[in-house]
Amino acid sequence: MAAQVPPTSGTSPSPWSTVLGAAALLTVLTAVLLTAFAWPSVRASVQDLPIAVAGPPAAVAQVSAALDRQLPDGFRVTAVPDTAAAERLIRDRKVYGAIDLSSGTPKVIIASAGSAAVAQTLQSVASGLGRAQADDAGTPVAVRDLAAFPADDPRGAGLVAGALPLVMGGLLAAFLLTNLVRGIARRVTGALVFASMGGLAVVAILQYWLGSLDGSFWANSGAVALGIAATSLTILGLRSLLGYAGFGLGAVTMMLIGNPLSGSSTAPEMLPGWSGALGQLLPPGASGQLLRSTGFFDGHGIAQPVIVLGSWLALGLALCFAGALRARRPAGLVTGAAAAPQRPHPAPTDSADGTAEANNS
Repeated sequence: MAAQVPPTSGTSPSPWSTVLGAAALLTVLTAVLLTAFAWPSVRASVQDLPIAVAGPPAAVAQVSAALDRQLPDGFRVTAVPDTAAAERLIRDRKVYGAIDLSSGTPKVIIASAGSAAVAQTLQSVASGLGRAQADDAGTPVAVRDLAAFPADDPRGAGLVAGALPLVMGGLLAAFLLTNLVRGIARRVTGALVFASMGGLAVVAILQYWLGSLDGSFWANSGAVALGIAATSLTILGLRSLLGYAGFGLGAVTMMLIGNPLSGSSTAPEMLPGWSGALGQLLPPGASGQLLRSTGFFDGHGIAQPVIVLGSWLALGLALCFAGALRARRPAGLVTGAAAAPQRPHPAPTDSADGTAEANNS
């Protein structure tokens, strides 16, 4: 009978301390994920929302004071003389909506595609003002939507749900290009090609199948492509320069910070404290605002998100080529060294973005 080979140490069960450590680490990660995604939504509130109030100065002052009593520090009011001025501010994305007092009875002008949550809040507040001023408490306040979601998706669910897949697409692009493509120039090209193709595909689904978008197909595709490019190139650059630590840093920045703080389901101003402003400086938040501008506001309000996304894209390119130069430097030192008989050494393995990859770029 053949003697049994005793199991090697590599197949022996792990120590119980390793099991407990893994369970503890998973618990911490789960808690971090829950906090990152739930905290901004749970703590969202009406604070400093920009709106316009149109009408005579005395009436505007009276309504502004009433708004402050009803929701202290809830609104940042811009007084305008008439309805046309209020509508212009809404279309330019300077304010989320307006209360129009030009005809005496309050009317509400909203732009639900800018933020459905703010539109609902504004209607509720204005209804309270209307009941307080009207003789008949049952008279509803007239509401006009200047920028509504399409009839196929009146709540904008597709636009909100599409925010996370776009971030994940940028992460996957950086991961796959790093592991499948050699040469930083080829990786950058691959990321840009993917961003262009991904923008066309995403907008085709949102606009022509789900019916969640209006506006120019090409402008919307460009907005999505810019967001994907900014995300993927930034993570690709961090991975090129810092290795897997850079990839982790990029993933945390985009997924755990940028996506929850994007304000896509509410509004940046409704998020707690400074978190909404921070979210608009990161690609997920800027991408969402840019797509709303191209899809529902004829491109008004695109300046800030384009600058933010362009800055991240430029940073990603700089990081990519900095990583390539860093990987190429040891090769230059080796070739420039004086030829001398040396003892043979085993061939070095490539680093995360090694010399061979840099030379192939």
